[in-house]
Amino acid sequence: QVQLLESGGGLVQPGGSLKLSCTASGRIHSIESMAWYRQAPGKERVFVASISSGGSTRYADSVKGRFTISRQNAEDAVYLQMNRLKPEDAGFYYCNLEDYSHDYDEEYVYWGQGTQVTVSS
Repeated sequence: QVQLLESGGGLVQPGGSLKLSCTASGRIHSIESMAWYRQAPGKERVFVASISSGGSTRYADSVKGRFTISRQNAEDAVYLQMNRLKPEDAGFYYCNLEDYSHDYDEEYVYWGQGTQVTVSS
């Protein structure tokens, strides 16, 4: 089993910044990618950003130019630097990990418990 521990959420004013962290632990085979998703109250969970094992990044259009995803491979950690935050960025942010086992030719997907981001004046 793999556990994901997120941190860094909180209350910030519009235009402010936060940095989210997610650290993976447990039996990890080979990380294919790590990502962040957001879920606002009453809405579906949506993709925010991802980073592959090779370092390729993808972003939702709504956060391009404001958010930066990065990885610390040695620590199996992923970060999300969020700048110029808007009220619509608020919600629970979930860390996601896609793990691939070459031995079993199987992919596993894991989710963290979420960290709350509130953007309000």
